[in-house]
Amino acid sequence: MTVRVDLHMHSTFSDGSLGPDELIGQLRAQEISVFSLTDHDTMQGVEEIRKRDLKGMTFINGIEFSCRSEAGKCHILGYGYDLRSRDMQDIVKAGMEKRAAKMEKRIDYLKERGVTLTEEERKTLEPLHSKGKPHLARILVKRGMAENYDEAIREYINPVHTGNSRIDARDAVRAIRRAGGIPVWAHPLGGQGEKAPSESEFRKQLELLISYGIRGLECWYSKYPAQEAERLEKIASENGLLVSGGSDFHGDAKPGLPAGKLNAENEEVGAERLTILKALLG
Repeated sequence: MTVRVDLHMHSTFSDGSLGPDELIGQLRAQEISVFSLTDHDTMQGVEEIRKRDLKGMTFINGIEFSCRSEAGKCHILGYGYDLRSRDMQDIVKAGMEKRAAKMEKRIDYLKERGVTLTEEERKTLEPLHSKGKPHLARILVKRGMAENYDEAIREYINPVHTGNSRIDARDAVRAIRRAGGIPVWAHPLGGQGEKAPSESEFRKQLELLISYGIRGLECWYSKYPAQEAERLEKIASENGLLVSGGSDFHGDAKPGLPAGKLNAENEEVGAERLTILKALLG
């Protein structure tokens, strides 16, 4: 029997649409038994998952940091870290502060365009653990200003310049490693809705992140054809990196992207191909 795995998912603790109980229920229904929650810049969802009944399932602590290196923007996943780590707590705090500042700039930009959030709308943002574009997009869609999240983000959110609002990739990698975790470069050929880097851009980023200390590459990803994933596996092997894989599941926030989808064709990927699992689970 094939063990189904998904090491890249988001919940309501960042920009996903499912809470911990709903997520676990959906994974059980889809017979995904090995999983990680990788919410943006927060560990709170992981803490909540750890309180649930996970009988028959294997859960791995995860996180996704929005970063910047000397080569540009990137995302760093962290797996198997110690939740009590002071290094992780400090880097998460830094990331959350940058997110909050970025959200205020976006709100100010909307106001300049004649879109002022109501007090009630502001209150919906206040308790969020990891504020991001989808949360603001949800408000705009509800107002009828856009048909979907993608349109709202493209027309009203992406145009604003938020400045240097990402943490340094070097700091994220260092914190994950000091916490006993494994840092991985997320969707190295571009995430959902992102433009793929050129080969030279990819190689420059890869070289830099290896020098920072990453230990893995997310080769299997919902957007990538199996042929591309296999090319990334080869690159990982050539550079002594572990192979990881995940869907980038967000629930209704990213319609049509199911949990467990590890390539564009949605073909099953054997757990043995994800070499990071051996490093994490033995």
